Amino acid sequence: MKMFLNGEWVDREERIEVINPYNGEVVDTVPVATDEDLKTAVESAKKGFQALKKLSSYDRYKILTCTARLLEEHSEDFARELVKEVGKTIKEARGEVSRAIQTLYLSGEEAKRLKGEQVIFDADPRGKGKFGFYIRVPIGPIGAITPFNFPLNLALHKLGPAFAVGNSVVHKPASATPLTNLKFVELILEAGLPPEAINVITGSGSTIGEGLARHPELAMITFTGSRDVGMRIMEIKGYKKALMELGSNAPMIVADTADVEKAAHKAVVGAFVQAGQSCISLQRVFVHKKVFDLFLSELVKGAKAIKVGDPMDEDTGMGPLIDEGALNRVKRWVEEAVDRGAEIVYGGGILGKTLMEPTVLINVPEDVKLFQEEVFGPVVFVNPYDNFEDAIRSANNSRYGLNAAIFTRDLNEAMKGFLELEFGGVLVNELPTWRVDLMPYGGMKESGFGREGPEFVVREMTEIKMMGIDLT
Repeated sequence: MKMFLNGEWVDREERIEVINPYNGEVVDTVPVATDEDLKTAVESAKKGFQALKKLSSYDRYKILTCTARLLEEHSEDFARELVKEVGKTIKEARGEVSRAIQTLYLSGEEAKRLKGEQVIFDADPRGKGKFGFYIRVPIGPIGAITPFNFPLNLALHKLGPAFAVGNSVVHKPASATPLTNLKFVELILEAGLPPEAINVITGSGSTIGEGLARHPELAMITFTGSRDVGMRIMEIKGYKKALMELGSNAPMIVADTADVEKAAHKAVVGAFVQAGQSCISLQRVFVHKKVFDLFLSELVKGAKAIKVGDPMDEDTGMGPLIDEGALNRVKRWVEEAVDRGAEIVYGGGILGKTLMEPTVLINVPEDVKLFQEEVFGPVVFVNPYDNFEDAIRSANNSRYGLNAAIFTRDLNEAMKGFLELEFGGVLVNELPTWRVDLMPYGGMKESGFGREGPEFVVREMTEIKMMGIDLT
């Protein structure tokens, strides 16, 4: 495929291979953009911003909702493309496309809600005879850098709200998974988006990604990906706004009052969906010692029932990791934990270059990588606790703070956990992996800052503009 710059499909001699993680086949190739291409993309976005500003809110609403309908019509094609480039199962891929459609509809609705309010000047003695109000206005061209694991929906969490309020976008998708993003351009152009308003530029993060972050004529950089890359972007971005949605190692606390079987069954999904390659994948579980054996037994039973293999097979429950390097890193982290006293109670086996068994460990020390870092693989561990305060302390023992979960029937425990867990979202009797696309989603500590969800991204991508009138 070609990249989309300045209203045209553009090719380059040097190209990147997009590899199917399951079988190693080349799915397609995309161009390696040059520094000059990056400049062209930003100049195009500046023109696209002016074109979008001239459209009415209703026009932008129509473009986004029309795109959503087109995506519905082509949903199976997009799902199969996701399977080939990401390696997620066909059921997971259909789920992502379904969510992406909703993200577009939600973004379209926000185009109609962009409003300000009156400021009561005469609440101040000096304000008598004065009238004031503010509106929200778009900030300008935005650089969007998106990850491999949910290439379509996570991109639309940036593109949808940007277009809703009148901002243009230069989008740099993950080099491993750019195909659905390029296919999406065709749909939104058909729906009527001004061509210069969207530029999709392909290339490495170290060149194109850093180039976007540094570019002085972009008003904002919005990034979803690893903590380390996010830190690098913050170092070099200069004087522009930023929204960072970074990593995590999501914890779950299971109290002795919980519905233990429900918690375990949900944990199977949270730990192993998309082979654990989600920033809110369940990684750390803390279970009260009274119910520890029951929870572990049910969790292992669920893990054993997962069929690992061809992600295009309707019966497959878990597909591959994104590449061999990712699998080898996960394997090393598991080995380190075992060397330090942890025990594998199920899994740990390597089934191919990118396939790994669902893996469950117990008694993982708090100072190993598997506890402290983001594993991004099909691995979960379960540690026992004596009292609820210990569980909260262990859950908070992390540089990350995206989503956490508590399973309990005790309202006091639920509220205590909500107030004391250092996470942007706390789910009660639900997985930390659960998300609906309209919720405010984002992290504390080194999991980033700002909130996604179209309503909340709109606030990040607009500025308040104030007007005051003297009526005397």
